[in-house]
Amino acid sequence: MQEDLIAAAHALAAVGLVTAFGHVSAREGEDSFLITPPKPLGSLKPDDSLSKVSLAGDELPEGVPGEAWVHWSIYNSRPDVEGICRAQPPITTAVISAGVPIRPLHGQGAFLGEEVPVYDDARLIRGREAGEALAEDLRNAGGIVMRGNGAVTVGKSVGAAVARMWVLEVSAEINRTAAATGTPQMLNEEEFSYWESVSEEILERIWSYLKASE
Repeated sequence: MQEDLIAAAHALAAVGLVTAFGHVSAREGEDSFLITPPKPLGSLKPDDSLSKVSLAGDELPEGVPGEAWVHWSIYNSRPDVEGICRAQPPITTAVISAGVPIRPLHGQGAFLGEEVPVYDDARLIRGREAGEALAEDLRNAGGIVMRGNGAVTVGKSVGAAVARMWVLEVSAEINRTAAATGTPQMLNEEEFSYWESVSEEILERIWSYLKASE
């Protein structure tokens, strides 16, 4: 698990999805998760310490990112989630700030749902109440954009969560270009269902690509 989290951190930095800020986590058993420390993800070393956070507690341990409440809240509300990625994808942030919704215009866009939900508060999530509000807005989607403050993606593994963050940024760019040049055409219901059915296979391939980018 440590190896996957460090690889995820380096991959996100290598492709420009994080700079000074960002964090990734992985569920550990039924009642806790491991999370990267509050330092630039690209600077993490293989033997850097990760923090274990209890899902039962009402307080965060010392030495974790202030926004660890995001991870705590999502793991508590989504038993299907095994990995979470918090990043600052620039095109995604710009598109949502401009009021342009991110919808599945290409196959992989289906991995994020019929329309990427938006948490409409640009402040940092430094408390349980705000974390739970974001988790509620996320619902069953693969990711959520925090207006003016980056995005969060989830998955059945750390790799899937990181791959979804990459897909989110690509999807945002496609939506931006389509909106500027013509009338965007969403996937139809049959196409959407097809791409959902192959999501695990494709996300694993994307994760392999991203790890090679380190």
